[in-house]
Amino acid sequence: MGHHHHHGHAHGHGHSHSHAHTSNKKALLSAFLLIAAFMIVEVIGGLLTNSLALLSDAGHMLSDAAALGLSFFAIRLGEKQVSQEKTYGYKRFEIIAAALNGLTLLAISLFIFYEALQRFFAPPEVQSTGMLTISVIGLVVNIVAAWILMKGDKDENLNVRSAFLHVIGDMLGSVGAIIAALLIMFFGWGIADPIASVIVAVLILISGWRVTKDSFHILMEGAPTEIDGNEVKAALGKIPLVKEVHDLHIWTITSGYPVLSCHITIADNGIHDDILAQSQKILHDHFHIEHSTVQIEKEANGCPSPHGNCN
Repeated sequence: MGHHHHHGHAHGHGHSHSHAHTSNKKALLSAFLLIAAFMIVEVIGGLLTNSLALLSDAGHMLSDAAALGLSFFAIRLGEKQVSQEKTYGYKRFEIIAAALNGLTLLAISLFIFYEALQRFFAPPEVQSTGMLTISVIGLVVNIVAAWILMKGDKDENLNVRSAFLHVIGDMLGSVGAIIAALLIMFFGWGIADPIASVIVAVLILISGWRVTKDSFHILMEGAPTEIDGNEVKAALGKIPLVKEVHDLHIWTITSGYPVLSCHITIADNGIHDDILAQSQKILHDHFHIEHSTVQIEKEANGCPSPHGNCN
């Protein structure tokens, strides 16, 4: 599949990727189903074996399943065309869902911390053999899911890459549960169970915090972190015959989708379309902003009349 990756690049970029798209979709969907199914097994297993480490790993898997499901939905919805009312297609949905996902993760991790605290003071009986079996299967499931996503297209698609990183983080959770189960089996260290679950809860807390922070930044129309507004202003200001750049706004529709609007004042002998074309080329080539709305005004007294007879 890899060898005809860049065949269509002469005519317009990005449209030869439909096959990568479908493979991404398949990879995300199968990894999602696999992890979601195992998560249910792990919850039941955690309750039966009385292992908090398993339950917290299931919590981590929930965050994974959510990430995978989100990415899948984002690709699916992204295929839906932009409609009149929803002018950016469904790209915002992805961010709103991510914000909810982040908040859920924060809640789960706090719940695990609370439970673990109780267990530190009264380590419960844990059925370590069942715990070991389930956590080993969990590790295998994660390895398979990671392998499926690797075969997808994780270099190009941000969604697939973040899902892949989630799954790797999940492996650590399963490894933690395996180690805890072995410690309980051989040394009878019941305390290993809450310790492992706290470690996983920290992982969940970190990813939950990151997701929440990023999605809220985007929902609040925050400026994209990777673009410096002053640099953009300076670059546009260097175009010949441009006098001034003002009312510059940059915001984000969804991750990796920046949008810009600004006003440019030009000298009277400047040609509107040339300067527009130059500014959009600079925005596209240097700042990777595909969508910009640039309003261009002549300098003469900011004279709105095209005939110049208002002085």
